[in-house]
Amino acid sequence: METLKYKGFIGSIEVELEDNTLYGKVLGLEKGILITYEGNTLAELKEDFVNAVEDYIAHCKENNLPLRKSYSGSFNIRIPSDLHAKAAEMAQMEGISLNAFVKEALAKAVI
Repeated sequence: METLKYKGFIGSIEVELEDNTLYGKVLGLEKGILITYEGNTLAELKEDFVNAVEDYIAHCKENNLPLRKSYSGSFNIRIPSDLHAKAAEMAQMEGISLNAFVKEALAKAVI
């Protein structure tokens, strides 16, 4: 999937075939925050994405609200208890926290 990126925000690129337009939304925001944008060309879509992000940033500053970027860096996962125990044991053997162990394993997997 192709995405747009700007100032730590990541946006989707979607196509509406019926009216031949492009649209998208900023991904990874917490519930209740929706930032959308659209355009007839990719250039227009990118421009509206940047403008939508800038509007959101300005809104947060004007209203003294915390700025929520795409993917905060924190997430919960559900795994089988035996996998949890094994990962915790391996982390302990390496002398690191479970969080550090998972972070390293994930980094190796996506690089």
